[in-house]
Amino acid sequence: MPQYALGVDYGTNSVRALVVDIATGEELGTGIWPYATGEQGVWLDPKDPHLARQHPLDYANGFYEAVSMALEASGVNPADIIGIGVDTTGSTPIPVNAQGIPLALLPEWQGNLNAMAWLWKDHTGHAEAAEITALAKERREPYLDKCGGAYSSEWFWAKILRCKRVDPAVFEAAYSWVEAQDMIPAWLCGLPDADSIPRGICAAGHKAMFHEDWGGLPSVEFLEELEPGLGTLRARLYAKTQSAGDLAGRLDAEIAARCGLRAGTPVSIGAFDAHLGAIGSGVKPGTLVKIMGTSTCDIMVGEPPEALILGVCGVVPGSVIPGMIGIEAGQSAVGDLFNWWVNLVAPDEAISPHLAPPGERRSGGAGSSRHEHLATEAAKLRAGQSGLIALDWNNGNRTILVDPLLSGLIVGQTLHTSPAEIYRALIEATAFGALTIIRRIEESGVPIQEVVVCGGIAEKSSLTMQIYADVLNRPIKISASAQTCALGAAIAGAVASGGHPDILTAQSAMVTTPIRTFVPSPEAVKTYEQLYKIYSQLHDAFGIGDMASVMKNLVRLRTA
Repeated sequence: MPQYALGVDYGTNSVRALVVDIATGEELGTGIWPYATGEQGVWLDPKDPHLARQHPLDYANGFYEAVSMALEASGVNPADIIGIGVDTTGSTPIPVNAQGIPLALLPEWQGNLNAMAWLWKDHTGHAEAAEITALAKERREPYLDKCGGAYSSEWFWAKILRCKRVDPAVFEAAYSWVEAQDMIPAWLCGLPDADSIPRGICAAGHKAMFHEDWGGLPSVEFLEELEPGLGTLRARLYAKTQSAGDLAGRLDAEIAARCGLRAGTPVSIGAFDAHLGAIGSGVKPGTLVKIMGTSTCDIMVGEPPEALILGVCGVVPGSVIPGMIGIEAGQSAVGDLFNWWVNLVAPDEAISPHLAPPGERRSGGAGSSRHEHLATEAAKLRAGQSGLIALDWNNGNRTILVDPLLSGLIVGQTLHTSPAEIYRALIEATAFGALTIIRRIEESGVPIQEVVVCGGIAEKSSLTMQIYADVLNRPIKISASAQTCALGAAIAGAVASGGHPDILTAQSAMVTTPIRTFVPSPEAVKTYEQLYKIYSQLHDAFGIGDMASVMKNLVRLRTA
């Protein structure tokens, strides 16, 4: 009898569910539900561009809506769904009470942004992240050895420490803090309290400085020296972790009834979207998988690197495939960077006055048309023709500088510079950032034999993929699935149910070969080699050199 797995992918702006045949990998039905609250699912503060939160209620409603749509579209008997897997953004920690209920769902905390999920791209803890890095180095702790030598404001402890300082009432009310990747499987399984929530190594190892080499999480002494009272939280977190594909529990009967699923269906341990997206893209030793969306996450697996890879987001055993080291890096703004230009800056009239009726020019549909128009115009340009170079730091730098206070820069503008020229320069900037990451990883002794790209940008933007092939001077292979994160989650669900014995076996059955390859153009490669030298000059000058204070001083003035 046919058997199916359900993968549920919680992204920045929406949740999507995917029904997959575990024998063939055929994707039978998809459901996508945009989050209902916030601005495209994200709660913002106009006074602080570093703040980004989500409401946990959207996670529950998203599961019901997206799963119901996927099941209906698939036409399969819900009773034949044998396993469920979940991926989320991260680090996205949520304050919960002793019963494991997110504080944001309780009447006394409604509307309090600090009681919500602290979304991955929340950078409000940038000062706290710097303090964590400084103290770990001062005490000569090993905690940074597995996460690139510097702690990030996107990560677990920086966000919790920030909460303790700006809203001590929320910190005191929180019995524990739970990553979204762990919270959602626990809710699906109806686990009775916060202490029962199983934790995944993906979030723990990459974002919370968890490693068996030093007994799990950072010591109470370290946390107390960082901030008095912070160490008391450690005992209410976790001492062990599991990998995606391990069993988190079984589907709660009430939740199952609302979706038509079978009560007791196995649910996998959760993981981050990029890590399961890498599985859904066929990641293996020597393969770099780039998951390109609002941001970009780069994932590799293999043996431990020969040296510390400075600036990466973690080198963690079992965070992608059990038995292998997972390596994570990435860029904080890619799709977000292109959307910033298209939706907020480039004037409608300069692009095309006929893309949409006047009242709709800022809508999603018009935005898509604007992207298409700018891409068409930008594709007419040769590499270097615009005379522009940009830095891709509009949301800070994740890898290799690990600095959220860096900001965007465009050099070479004239009175004739067009919106399409800047659009292309921004794409090129993200490609130069990607090349910087690749060079850092290879310098550390980890060979990269192929690059596979997945996500909406890979699927929709041939211009971007060709520029990446030219800048990286490597073939760029496009993943066969348009839903690689949800597919990876479904693979984890299939393994948790026993439908496949392990991730690698499930991968071989459920992942197909890339559908398209972009080949470098020799002429463009030569030009981009010259442009990359200029990019590197700007990267080093504004990131670590003589100009490194410029962007930070602007942030200080804005804040003041």
